[in-house]
Amino acid sequence: MSMAQAKFLSIAAIGDEEMVSGLRLAGVARYYIMEGNTNIREDVRKALSELINEPNIGVIIILEDYVEYVKDILAHVREKKRITPVIIEAPPKVGTKYKNISSYYNAFIKESIGFDVEI
Repeated sequence: MSMAQAKFLSIAAIGDEEMVSGLRLAGVARYYIMEGNTNIREDVRKALSELINEPNIGVIIILEDYVEYVKDILAHVREKKRITPVIIEAPPKVGTKYKNISSYYNAFIKESIGFDVEI
């Protein structure tokens, strides 16, 4: 993929209404809101599978609470070591499952690009 192609990739989101609303204000146009769904596990799996297979999606932001439903899909994507899409877990409004969220994101960046980035 050339740099010219990369600039046309979109960001997508899978989350609750609050998270998706915030991302829509930032310009995210492709999204799935999962609140109120009766079969949330299957809906999250379907949404992620659709987004992974769309060639114009470069980043998928998924609410951390939903990751448990798609661990196998995420493992498969990471195993293939594809450049896109990059799948990012967004912490929920209250708390996170990671003891040190900063360490989690530093490890994620190192795994994704191969070296540490310090800010």
